[in-house]
Amino acid sequence: MLSLSIIALIILACNASETYPMKIKIDPELEKYWYEGKAEITSYKLSQARYGELREGTAVMIFVTEAFSEKSMTKADRPSASDVSVLKLNFTKNFTTGIYPYSLMTSSFFPVENGIHSLKVSSSSQEWCGHSFMELQNSAKFSVKNSSYFEGESGSLTLSKNLLEDDLWSMIRLKHEDLPKGEIKMIPSFSYLGLMHKKTKAYNCQANIDTDSDGNQQYTLYYPELDRNMIITFESNFPHRIIRWEETYMDGYGSQRQKLSTTGEAIKTIKSAYWGKNSNADSMLRNELGLE
Repeated sequence: MLSLSIIALIILACNASETYPMKIKIDPELEKYWYEGKAEITSYKLSQARYGELREGTAVMIFVTEAFSEKSMTKADRPSASDVSVLKLNFTKNFTTGIYPYSLMTSSFFPVENGIHSLKVSSSSQEWCGHSFMELQNSAKFSVKNSSYFEGESGSLTLSKNLLEDDLWSMIRLKHEDLPKGEIKMIPSFSYLGLMHKKTKAYNCQANIDTDSDGNQQYTLYYPELDRNMIITFESNFPHRIIRWEETYMDGYGSQRQKLSTTGEAIKTIKSAYWGKNSNADSMLRNELGLE
C-alpha cells in the first residue's frame, strides 16, 4: 500500500516545486477498484445546521479517477503524459430553509500518487438570496479567489500551503494510514467557511483517530478558535467507505444561536459510469440511491 510518513508529508508540503507524474504505481487493490471506468456514488441522509435549526436533506459523494491538466487546471479532455491522475470528489448537499432551498457543492482534485494537497478545490453555494463561489489553485503557494453576493467577501488572497480539510475525504479513500494526527494547522472546509462567513486561513487543529464499537475508524478534528468539532467515520476495511460524519459548532443568530451538529448517514453506494446515465429511464437509479 502506498504510504508517506507524517514527517515526509510535512517536508513535501513545503516543497514549492512538487510534481505528480502521470505514470503511477499504486497498490493493485486500489488500481482494480478506482480504475475500472466507473465512479463510486454514495448517498447520505443529511441533517444540516442552518439559522439555529436542523434542516433535513440529502448529500452525495461522487468519487472518480480522471486525468487532470496542470496547464489548464481542468479535467484533461486530451490526456497526455504530463497530466496528473487524480481522485476527483464532487460532494453535494441539498436542504431547505423555510421557503427557500440551498444547494452546496465542493469539488476537489487529489493526486492519486504521492498526493499532499489537491491541485484544485472549488466550492459553490446557491440559494434564493444569491450565490457564491470559491476556488483554490495549488501552485508555488495556494491562490484563492472568492466571488460572493455578500458585501466585502469577494477578492483574492495567497496562502502558505497547509493541510486542507476538503482533502481528508480523498486521503481516507487512498491512504488513511497517513491521516495527520496531533497538533496541526488545517484550512477548514470551504462550505463551512462560506456558510459561517469565517476568514479563509489555516487554523490550529487537534487531530486524532480511534476505533468505534462497530470496528470502524473515527477521525476527529477540533478547532479551538472556531469551537468546531468534526468526526468522520469510515470502514476499516478497503475501500474505506465513508459511512458517517458529524460536524458540531455554534449556529444561528441572536436568541436562536446554539451549538448544533450537522450529520450525514450513508444510505446507499453504487458503482456507475453515471455520465452516460442521462435518459429518463435512468432516473430509476436515483430511487436506488434514495434520492427521490
